[in-house]
Amino acid sequence: MISVKYFASLRERMGRAEDRIDAMHARSVAEVWAEVARGAPWPANMLAAVNHAYANAQQQVYDGDEVAFFPPVTGG
Repeated sequence: MISVKYFASLRERMGRAEDRIDAMHARSVAEVWAEVARGAPWPANMLAAVNHAYANAQQQVYDGDEVAFFPPVTGG
């Protein structure tokens, strides 16, 4: 299983804080998004992380990984 977490406005958009998906349904971060978002396009400027490290959409994922999606973070 792959654990999927959503943060900030993405949590509100998804209507939930997390999901779990079968690792057979996704081999990359982009495929994880496609599975949980039911085909919705990748949001502009969305950031992703795999196991607490920033990742791009092509990053491979494996059984037991945690994938997190969150909007860009700003601060000052």
